[in-house]
Amino acid sequence: MKKGFKFYIALWGAKVGTILLKLLRRNATFFPGKFALKVCPDFIKKIDKPKTIIAVTGTNGKTTVCNMIEDVLKDNNHDFIDNKYGSNIDAGIITTLINGSNIMGKSKKDLAVLEVDERSSPKIYPYLTPTYLVCNNLFRDSMMRNAHTEYISSLLTKYIPKDTILILNGDDLIASNLAPENKRIYFGIDKLDTDGETCENIAKDIVVCPKCNTKLEYDYVRYNHIGRAHCPKCDFKSPKIDYLVTNLDLNNKKMILQNEEKEEEYDLISDNIINIYNILTTIVVLKQMGLSSNQINESLKKQKIVDTRYSEEVVDNIKIITHLSKGMNPIACSRVFDYVRKYKGNKVVILLLDDLHEAVNGSENIAWQYDTDYEFLNDESIKQIIIAGARYLDGYVRLLIAGVDKEKIVYKRDEIAAIDYLKLDGIDTVFILHDLYAMELKETAKKKVEVMVRNRG
Repeated sequence: MKKGFKFYIALWGAKVGTILLKLLRRNATFFPGKFALKVCPDFIKKIDKPKTIIAVTGTNGKTTVCNMIEDVLKDNNHDFIDNKYGSNIDAGIITTLINGSNIMGKSKKDLAVLEVDERSSPKIYPYLTPTYLVCNNLFRDSMMRNAHTEYISSLLTKYIPKDTILILNGDDLIASNLAPENKRIYFGIDKLDTDGETCENIAKDIVVCPKCNTKLEYDYVRYNHIGRAHCPKCDFKSPKIDYLVTNLDLNNKKMILQNEEKEEEYDLISDNIINIYNILTTIVVLKQMGLSSNQINESLKKQKIVDTRYSEEVVDNIKIITHLSKGMNPIACSRVFDYVRKYKGNKVVILLLDDLHEAVNGSENIAWQYDTDYEFLNDESIKQIIIAGARYLDGYVRLLIAGVDKEKIVYKRDEIAAIDYLKLDGIDTVFILHDLYAMELKETAKKKVEVMVRNRG
């Protein structure tokens, strides 16, 4: 393809800008791509791409899955480009491609792992064809972002290239039906003892058959719309799974994965069902890349969920756990609340769930709190809940509606001052649940809890 004068001006200007930004010790993850787009609007179409592209999209878990794929590939001496430290929209992906190219716009590497925002599909997929596109789940999200699952799934289906092979969660009735004409590989987890016949969550994003509008019959429900279902009137149903977890042993952190007639054992680095799906997704992608089960498992055993998503430490016999719980994302918060209530022992929960980025921009929409299962925090094992931040009064009201005893609740505007009210008698674990944009706040809160634990008594 003829690139043209504008392309080279955009490329060279972006590369010079990257160097200058790094000299100024600033992140060069978004601006170079934005500059290139401004100079050459079809830049992403013209720049050369790696031969193999793994793209990861979906509502929750994109970053975790990408990190695990990249870490295993790196551990097995694969060379690739990625947007691990950059934006997942068009400008960020262009920056990644620029960094992975020479001064003539030729790709220096044959492999790319790219996290791609769902809403960016119209700006990316017409010009970049992933070899594999991974979708772990599609849920309702923030009203400010990707609130409507039908809109997001239709957007993806419209723009996913026909030659892309899809790797999809077969337990997700929405994600599993993306781009039906494309070649696809399904993964899933067989029925668990904890699965039920009815959904205990507030939110359930697919209730009727998308073909004939008949109410779906669920064979079992894991959470929200995750499970297995069929339409009693037409042929719509959950797909046959290609990679199926047939045995999940959470006590020993092992799982058995079956593909056709072959069974393989893998170690788990988390007992959280969300992260088990993330691990499963990672394994299936890497199997498609030709890695052996031994290569994958040995590399995965060296990993842990990144600290920005989950961390734990024990201070004077009290465990302190930080857990990302995306503000304004009802499903992500509900899954974490469910994990907390089922965690063994007596707990205190500190909620720092304001989406600070959105709040700064003036979002007043609190509807997500009423799609979130705060009822899961109404549990005997949770002895105290501290809620703080700009929306602390909204959170307090929601906890009361969920039936939480008001004597258990501390609600304050100042996030760090609120921790002064922490009660540690008889407590085994302190959970700090924080938003994506509250990393510094989370660290400050964690340090204060550590000090209070050490100084108690």
